Parts: sequence; structure tokens; C-alpha cells
Amino acid sequence: MRAIAPVADAEAGSIRTTPTSFIGKIISPIHGLSIIIPPVTYVLCVPFNSFVQPAWMQRMSLPNTYFKHENQVGLRVAACAATFVLIRFSGHTFTHLGNQWHAIGRREKPRVVQTGPYAVVRHPLYTGVLIQGLLFTLMSWSYAPLVGLGIVAGAFAVKMPIEEGLIMQDPATAAEYRAYMQRVPSRVIPFLW
Repeated sequence: MRAIAPVADAEAGSIRTTPTSFIGKIISPIHGLSIIIPPVTYVLCVPFNSFVQPAWMQRMSLPNTYFKHENQVGLRVAACAATFVLIRFSGHTFTHLGNQWHAIGRREKPRVVQTGPYAVVRHPLYTGVLIQGLLFTLMSWSYAPLVGLGIVAGAFAVKMPIEEGLIMQDPATAAEYRAYMQRVPSRVIPFLW
């Protein structure tokens, strides 16, 4: 993301409008921490415990009663493989987003991105983050990432209206974004949310 920001700044100008409310200012760090804490905790704790989940992690494990061990391992490996597909999806999404990328704010030369994944949902990067949370739940075979996922989903529910409000305040994009919202009603999950 750090490599994307300078290009976006050079091509579309700096971010000229950001949220002014307290919630608007802290929502990105909240969802960022909620995304990163479960995997970092897992990656740090397991190697330092002789590559065995600590007892507190094992207490949060998903049940083993529904799947044979081989099937559980298969699901975990499939989740790891799906992560690589998701990375590709995110790259594709960033390609379409191009110089309009920002954490939360409006650029000097704004435009409404409506191609690629943005033709299906209005916030496809958030879709990818939610899917990754589910995949990490399977990879770690634990309920713990679901807690982070719940916080992230809640943060997105707060953040998306703030982002869209900033876009709608810009006379250069308001009418186009309003039409885009009618054409693409789903924010994150097609036909649901």
C-alpha cells in the first residue's frame, strides 16, 4: 500500500478531504488492528511454543468432531491456497482502483471507479478482507479470528457510510456516485450487504 500511495498522490493529487468526526478518524486503525492481530498472534505464539498451539489457543479451536483429521488438514491447506487466489484478486482490485486509492478521504482529482470488481460491489477490497478473515479461521482452526472478523465487519459498517458521504459531498463526483449506487446496490457482498 505504501507503494500505491505515492503514485496515487502524483496522479490524482493528495487527499484533500478526510473525516472530521472522532469515529471517522479512528475507524481505519480499528479495522486495521482487528485484521492484523489474530494472524500476528498466531505466527508469534506457535513458533515460540515448539510449533504447537499454546493451551489458550487450543481452547479456542474449532470442533474436531465434524471432520476427520485428514479432512481438517485438507481444509486448512485449501484455505492457505485460497489466500494466494485472494492476493491475486486484491491486486486485480488495486489495478482497477488505480490512483483513487486512499485509506479514507477524497483526492484532488476524484473519479468514480466502476470497472472490474467495482462493477459487482462498491467496496471489493473490504470483501477480500472479510474473506481473508474466514480463511484465517480455517487456517488456524480457531474461533479467535472470528472475533477480529466481527470487529472488522462492524468497523466496515461504520466506515463505508463515512467514505460514501465524503464522495457524495464532492460536486465533481456526487451525481455519478449516486447513479453508481443505484446500479451497484451492494457494498460488500452481492445481494446481501
